[in-house]
Amino acid sequence: MAVLDPQLHDLAEAYGIATEFWDWKGRLTPVSRETVVAVLAALDVDASSPEAIEAAADELRLKPWRSALPPCVVVTQGSGVHVSVHVDHGQWARLAIRLEDGGEAPCEQGEDWSQPRWVGERLVGQATFWVPDDLPVGYHRLRLESEGWSAESTLIVTPHFLGLPAAMGGRRAWGYATQLYSVRSTESWGMGDLADLADLAVWSATQQFAQYVLVNPLHAAEPMPPLEPSPYLPSSRRYVNPLYIRPELIAEYALLDERGRRQIQSLKARLLKDLDGVDRIERNPIWEAKVAALRIVFDAGRSPARQMSLDDFVRREGRGLTQFATWCALVQELGMNWRQWPKEFQRPASPAVSAFAAEHAATVDFFVWLQWIADNQLSSAQLAAKDAGMRVGVVNDLAVGVSKESAEAWVLGDAFAQGVEVGAPPDHYNQLGQSWGQAPWRPDRLAELSFAPFRTMVAGILRHSGGIRVDHIMGLFRLWWIPAGASPREGTYVRYPYEAMVGIVVLEAQRAGALVVGEDLGTVEPWVRDYLRDRGILGTSVAWFESGEDGWPLPPERYREYCMASVTTHDMPPTAGYLAKDHLALQRYLGLLTEDVDTEMATFDGQMDRWRGLLRDRGLLHDDEGDDEVEAMVLALHRYVLQSPAKVVNAALVDAVGDRRTQNQPGTVDEYPNWRVPLAGPDGRPMLLEDVFASQRAQRLASVMNGFSTPLVGIR
Repeated sequence: MAVLDPQLHDLAEAYGIATEFWDWKGRLTPVSRETVVAVLAALDVDASSPEAIEAAADELRLKPWRSALPPCVVVTQGSGVHVSVHVDHGQWARLAIRLEDGGEAPCEQGEDWSQPRWVGERLVGQATFWVPDDLPVGYHRLRLESEGWSAESTLIVTPHFLGLPAAMGGRRAWGYATQLYSVRSTESWGMGDLADLADLAVWSATQQFAQYVLVNPLHAAEPMPPLEPSPYLPSSRRYVNPLYIRPELIAEYALLDERGRRQIQSLKARLLKDLDGVDRIERNPIWEAKVAALRIVFDAGRSPARQMSLDDFVRREGRGLTQFATWCALVQELGMNWRQWPKEFQRPASPAVSAFAAEHAATVDFFVWLQWIADNQLSSAQLAAKDAGMRVGVVNDLAVGVSKESAEAWVLGDAFAQGVEVGAPPDHYNQLGQSWGQAPWRPDRLAELSFAPFRTMVAGILRHSGGIRVDHIMGLFRLWWIPAGASPREGTYVRYPYEAMVGIVVLEAQRAGALVVGEDLGTVEPWVRDYLRDRGILGTSVAWFESGEDGWPLPPERYREYCMASVTTHDMPPTAGYLAKDHLALQRYLGLLTEDVDTEMATFDGQMDRWRGLLRDRGLLHDDEGDDEVEAMVLALHRYVLQSPAKVVNAALVDAVGDRRTQNQPGTVDEYPNWRVPLAGPDGRPMLLEDVFASQRAQRLASVMNGFSTPLVGIR
């Protein structure tokens, strides 16, 4: 591995690219020259030679002088900031703020003794202004005036601290986490949908006294098969996957004539017959049947009032919705990978795309309508949760990224880096590292766009939810970029403007009255967790991962107060499967273990012996509780987590029903049916939502979560 020369090192650092990092074993690991050069290239920086490196460094120093104003300034409420502006040397300058509410605020000019610089044939001078520290939170505008011209940019003032939503009343909240697609009912189309989410929330609230339901990302997927099974590799995070729509609950379904309803019922019946006995979620046939049914409803038209509601939705969503719907229509004509389309269709603003959208207006309108329907049904689920008494309601999951061929990458273009993808370095839980196939945001372009794509995405997810879980929240601080063709081991970290991105999340959550949980598991710089706490964002504590310096399980009293605490997570087997060492057997079968399997098994057995002893010493493990010793351990582990000061506590629905099967095995794609495993009981037989409602196991776990000494059965 070649040692980086100082010039390349400095250039990389200036762009936030790590030239070394601490690995999972605590070793300081250098990054190869090849990786650094490739990552710089993904930012359109040529570092292929000493001359190119010097030219890139010169351009970086000159770049701020090319613009009158910085494209975006982000501050925390109560903190002012100096802003440098650039005008022709000798010209006067005046800077003011136009507030979001229409008011104005002046900026006081300070001293700036910077020497003017030549930018091309212009001699440019610099002036500095003070943005005051008493501005309200919100999205404001900076306006620079000089001799005969003006310029504007964005000023974002974010709250200092978010904290818990008022609806929680300062009290602890517990709820269920589930993969919604796996939770099927007798009325759904082969997979869980938004109507099932509403029913699950009502049961959780009224029968279990839970305060929220956390679901997997509901982001939009591809508009035609093959559909990506992972909800964490979506096509767009701004929009909802219409696969979760329940056609029969659309208002216009009730107005269909007998022939239309019969057609839809026939589509559903054939689908369920084909899926009978299939022990996995088959998204492709489900979507083919459901989209045919949805077209029947769409073609039936709408009442004047419903059309007005749809029109308002379209106006609110703006151009982004139309572009997404156009991409869906283009995919049906040209194929899934837009990078392989004819050149004239690879950018949404091209005349060819406009002509296509006009020619296929009915198809574009259909995909727009699907988003309106999905939005309506998601809103209904949240309303059902709140009406049933939940203080929080639905908590949506925000995926860390999108696929490289996604609609989001097509719409936003160079906001995403090319020639790299996102992943994770090797760690204890995946010793080969991970490549997620995602396109990373370009930090520089996000700032140039005033973070508008990020703002819109976060606001959209929060519109119908009581909270948001930010998957891999470290991605707001740094992401592991892997050059194309390289292994996950050969990547490096790229830093992001975390104060701006975290601040925007806090701002949008405050406006929505929502809870924010950051998934901060894995390799995390210690200061990151402190920073999130100081901004009022909850972290994540998983009992299996919390250990003291002596290697023993961390006492629950030492868990963080500002966190969502749980026994397990969706990247692990359900607790029953974990206790049975299913994860080690699976990893051995898939060749994902780098350590000796017997050693791994012995180490795990020792850890479980420690856990059993600890739970007994605390009086939490009752051997005669439940149906078997596994359930007794599950209940004891949840009692353990409840002894923590955590403000939010989470129970997995799979633990409530005794499921053993892993939903996702990191490091695999098709080697294991990731994200396609339906909910099942301890015997491996599928469970429908109606079975969950009648589950005695679930009642016993809810009794534990509520601190009751007797089961909840019969309590209202």
